[in-house]
Amino acid sequence: MLIESSGKQGGDAAGEQEERREMEEEEERRAGGEEEEKKDERGEDIPARWFMNNRVPPNKRYQPTEYEHAANCATHALWIIPSLLGSSLLHLHSEDQWERMSAWVYGAGLTSLFIISTLFHTVAWKKSHLRSVEHCFHMCDRMVIYFFIAASYAPWLNLRELGPWACHMRWLVWVMASFGTTYVFFFHERYKIMELICYTVMGVFPALVILSMPEQSGLWELLVGGACYCLGMVFFKSDGIVPFAHAIWHLFVAMGAAIHYYAIWRYLYAQPPNQDLDHLGSKACEATSNHL
Repeated sequence: MLIESSGKQGGDAAGEQEERREMEEEEERRAGGEEEEKKDERGEDIPARWFMNNRVPPNKRYQPTEYEHAANCATHALWIIPSLLGSSLLHLHSEDQWERMSAWVYGAGLTSLFIISTLFHTVAWKKSHLRSVEHCFHMCDRMVIYFFIAASYAPWLNLRELGPWACHMRWLVWVMASFGTTYVFFFHERYKIMELICYTVMGVFPALVILSMPEQSGLWELLVGGACYCLGMVFFKSDGIVPFAHAIWHLFVAMGAAIHYYAIWRYLYAQPPNQDLDHLGSKACEATSNHL
């Protein structure tokens, strides 16, 4: 009994020493941060670590600096109102049920991407001590990317003529989005390379169907927008290597989304009247020739 009690006391003492050491380290970090803030207020040089922290191992999440947090929030918050206005514009140009539904789905995906991303980065910046809340928003931030990719393809798959096999991509793209969302729910931040592969497959595979469509207008804009996403992924994986890497990734996302929105608006919703007349005239000629 004496041995057991002494062992317990030794374990308690070791635990108390460990807690005391962690508290001292936390106080040192806070004191160091306060000292850096004082130096900044006195007009001295801002340390490099204010613009970028050290790179972390693959199994851990990078912790942005104060300036990086602010940039991460601003680079997507600025696009919330434009995305809402753009979605409303597509609704105004809709002429039938399919166009209205596609505009609603695409607008919801586009707006949700910027809103949820802004909310997550705000929570990670100002409420990082609420670990469960931050974790929940981080999962939503990753999940909404799949929804956004599927929603971006919805107008092209719903409003363009597809072949007998390609038409299945209309529902298959949502199956892929559901699979990606489920993967994030169960394996969030565990296999980061796998997440990157899922995003890439989700973004590229439906594009193969669109490239095979009889109507080719707008494909150049789709390719340019896709190139923006692919180039931005380089910065997405460069936290701790390039200052403000995640904010730069946000800018590439906004650029790609803007190019894709322009293509959807111009070629699917705002075609000039003469193009519609030519299209109707060609169909009338085909019908006449078939009748003869």
